[in-house]
Amino acid sequence: MNFRDKAVLITGAAGNLGRVVAKSFADRGAQLVLVDRQTVSLGSDFPDRERHLVVEANLLQADEVLSATEQAIARFGRIDVLCNLAGGFRMGTEVHETSPSDWDFLLGLNAGSVLHMARAAVPHMLAAGGGKIINVGAFAAHRGAAQMGAYIASKSVVMRLTESMAAELRERGINVNCVLPTIIDTPENRLAMADADPSRWVTPQDLANAILFLASDQARAIHGASLPVCGLS
Repeated sequence: MNFRDKAVLITGAAGNLGRVVAKSFADRGAQLVLVDRQTVSLGSDFPDRERHLVVEANLLQADEVLSATEQAIARFGRIDVLCNLAGGFRMGTEVHETSPSDWDFLLGLNAGSVLHMARAAVPHMLAAGGGKIINVGAFAAHRGAAQMGAYIASKSVVMRLTESMAAELRERGINVNCVLPTIIDTPENRLAMADADPSRWVTPQDLANAILFLASDQARAIHGASLPVCGLS
């Protein structure tokens, strides 16, 4: 999978998954637009200012997303691949006790961020004649679960947005797909679930490999897919 001189925009780039995905693209020649709210360490991890652009942005704010996208276009002239990796998990209460703040937080972070990026980036992809978009859903979103209503709802929205965008854009040269991980092996998850067996979880690199495949020409015939990446869990 060769991404030489492709412009790849990654949201949530400072996270555990974002860094691994970014490095995987960079190792294959990509030019990176690294977007996150916290960007201090990204500059040292990806120091090549000629090939990599670091942009601080709050994905919940449409104007900041638009600005980040415009900076990407100004630097590289196009966005070939958009990886919507930003998102979050929050264990909740029962549905009837879900607070407006928890609902708004999870829907905004997991689904609203995808919508904001679509509004900002898709017109540029259409003007350029094509592109690839990869979203991150969740395997858990296949069905409801107790105390996870808001989270599952938000990730279900990501899956439905992926399918709708694919139906709208597939004949205009844009592939839209998503990956559905189970538990990702991160330091935070190991700390939160100290009694679990992380060898059964999904490594960030395994998930990155799936994302790179969906961003590659090898996946040009795949549209609207929700690809499970489940490890052994």
